[in-house]
Order: sequence, then C-alpha cells, then structure tokens
Amino acid sequence: MANLLKPIAALTCGAFLATGCAVDDPNQRAKIGAAVGAAVGAVVGNQAGERKSTVSGAAIGAAAGAAIGHYMDKQQREMEEKLAAERARQAVKLERVKEDTLKLNLNSEVTFDTDSAKLKSSFYPSLNKIANIISQYDQTTVRVVGHTDSRGTEVYNQKLSEKRAESVSSYLALKGVDYRRITVEGRGESEPIADNNTEGGRAANRRVEIFLKSNQKAQAGQ
Repeated sequence: MANLLKPIAALTCGAFLATGCAVDDPNQRAKIGAAVGAAVGAVVGNQAGERKSTVSGAAIGAAAGAAIGHYMDKQQREMEEKLAAERARQAVKLERVKEDTLKLNLNSEVTFDTDSAKLKSSFYPSLNKIANIISQYDQTTVRVVGHTDSRGTEVYNQKLSEKRAESVSSYLALKGVDYRRITVEGRGESEPIADNNTEGGRAANRRVEIFLKSNQKAQAGQ
C-alpha cells in the first residue's frame, strides 16, 4: 500500500501544479479533478502491471474527477445565487471545504430561539430554498451537524445540538429531500470555532452545519 501511495501523491501534486496557473478559468475545479483522477487511475493501472489498465484507469479516473468538480461547481453556484440575501445578512455562510464537499453554516441566532430546538418560522423561506436546491442535486449526500456554545452542562448541550440538527433535517425531509440521503449528528460544545468567553464567540459557536457531498453515483455516473 505504501508503494502505491507515493506515486499517487507525486502525480497528484503534479496535477495541481499543472492546472494551478489558470486562476481565472471558471472550469479550473473540474480540470483539477480530472487531472487528479487521471493521475490516480494511471498509478492504479500501472501497479497492476498492465499497460491497458493504466490507460483505462487514467481515463476513468479523469472522467470521474471532472464529473465531481463540475457537479459540485454547479451546486455551489446555485447556492450562491439563491442564497445571496441570506449570505449578505450573515444568516447563512457557504464554504467549499473539499473538492467534493460544500458546507452551509446556519446562524443559530436567526434559526432558533434561545435554548430552543424549534425552528423560527421567519427562517422557513431560507430553508425552503436550501431544500429545493438539495432536492435537485439528488446525487448529493446530506449531513446535518448541530453545535452549541459552552454554557450549560455538556449533557444538556449535547442533547440540544442533536435536537437542533434533527429539526433542520426533518424540515428538509418535509420539503422534499429524501430522508435516506440525510444523516444527523450532534457535537454539543466539543467543536467551537470561536472564543466561548465572549458573547460574539458564543454566538458563532451556536450553529447548525449542513455538509453536501457528492456520492459514488455522482462520481461514476456523470
């Protein structure tokens, strides 16, 4: 396995360097995905000792990598466009955390009342937009993760984070997202992103995150 990882790492770095100059290329992510996929496929085929396997492995890897990049690029652009108002007022933050993964950070202050897991009705329109986009991209898995600040006991915060994540996932399912695509987690106070000693930091830590990741069907079928 170690012998396989070294050439993969080398080829992957080469792929990124080869595509890294096209700063203004709108298809850069897809090209990077294709290059990395081709590199990995080539190594796998070469390790098998068959020239045909190398060629076909590179082709399959390139196609899958390009499909992932293109698929997630489209999903990200639509999220950015449809949630422009929410992003402007910091109600929702959108981040591309990996080539195949988007993260939506829902501001708990606009999503829930204090110490409550009941969604605010004022946030329904925003969640409706999110659910509509997720429903369209049916080759995406959905992971909903709840977080709290450090006030209160660990047990209480853990349960609150789980309930809030459940509320968001249930609403998405109610609005048409297949529940079989959704997983739910509560992390309580264990993963702060800011200082819990300040009000602003505690507010940032109270959040629900939605991770959108392309699945194997998207990788193989696009």
